[in-house]
Amino acid sequence: MANPIWIMTSAFDQLNLDQTIEKALEIGVQGLDLCVFRKDGTRDDFVATHLDYEHFGPDQAKALIAQFNMAKLRLSLGAFENLIGGDPIHRVKNQNHLLRLIRMAHLLGGDENDVKVGTFVGYNHELGNEEGGFEKNLLEYQRIFGPIIRYAADLGVTVLYENCPMEGWRSSGFTGTFNNLTGVLAARKLMYELVPEKNHGEIYDPSHDVWQHTDPVEVIKHTDMSRLKRIHVKSTRNNPDPFWGNMYPMQQIRKEWADKLGIPSSTNSWDRHHYEATLPGFGLGDSMDWRAFVNILKEKGFTGPFEIENEAVLSKQTGKMGAIVQGCKAAVQNLAPLLWELGDEGWQYPIDEYKPLKEVQVSSSKEVTIDQLLG
Repeated sequence: MANPIWIMTSAFDQLNLDQTIEKALEIGVQGLDLCVFRKDGTRDDFVATHLDYEHFGPDQAKALIAQFNMAKLRLSLGAFENLIGGDPIHRVKNQNHLLRLIRMAHLLGGDENDVKVGTFVGYNHELGNEEGGFEKNLLEYQRIFGPIIRYAADLGVTVLYENCPMEGWRSSGFTGTFNNLTGVLAARKLMYELVPEKNHGEIYDPSHDVWQHTDPVEVIKHTDMSRLKRIHVKSTRNNPDPFWGNMYPMQQIRKEWADKLGIPSSTNSWDRHHYEATLPGFGLGDSMDWRAFVNILKEKGFTGPFEIENEAVLSKQTGKMGAIVQGCKAAVQNLAPLLWELGDEGWQYPIDEYKPLKEVQVSSSKEVTIDQLLG
């Protein structure tokens, strides 16, 4: 069985859904992970909103299924925010938005159509700064996400967490850069113990472990494969730094000190660790062995999509649509020999493995809020 290649639509925030589907067909992928971020959210990096979540009901779901079947594409949904920490007002808004996406996935057939919902968990630094702060964050996760995951289970929907530590989510004046609970494998294993339901799992992005100097192959060896549903395709080029080392993030220091002594200093919240975001096979060397990574996934029986998350310096970060499309095409061509079958036309996804989305009959289901779930 060949793994399909998808695109996460944050790369196409300049385009509407119809235009994004056109690009997906041009690039030659088999699905889209539709970003559906809050329009009034606090993030301004790599976000997009490709569905009208405020007016999404059974009719809109039916039309979307027909549109994707016409294009022979599959789909999922996602929005990645802080759900257990940060500003209390936005925290509640993020929790309610996740509940809305779960309902939308339900209307699209949920697990029956493999329509998952991607999210972050986030981190509560008020708790984290206390002694035992990591454990307190796990318990806060259990308090908030236990009811959310059980609600999703009732609707036949699986929720997936991405493993980005979100190193730039706080001012670079802070010492630490661990801002998302799911950023390490140990936390994810503890989360499944605290919320044992089967309908939550992982979107694993190997690049986040690579820049932490952790081998993704070893992570997969210790991953519960029943939880792993998606792989993010994003690479990292690690750059050695003799001043700050590779264990701790670069810190913010006075500019006059940095200039006088020739010491690099953090100039923005994301300028903390020494790496460049890349795409496999596009323009820059890669600090990751994709062949070894794919091989361990095959050995472990992973059959899910590989989703291109284009944040590459030479592609998405140029702001040029041509370069964005080029980067995605390069990633497809780089992965094709590892994931697809060899035929007369080269390495291609087998057309007979495409399965259209089912037009399922589901209840319209009323929207719920986190206050209602927590009682």
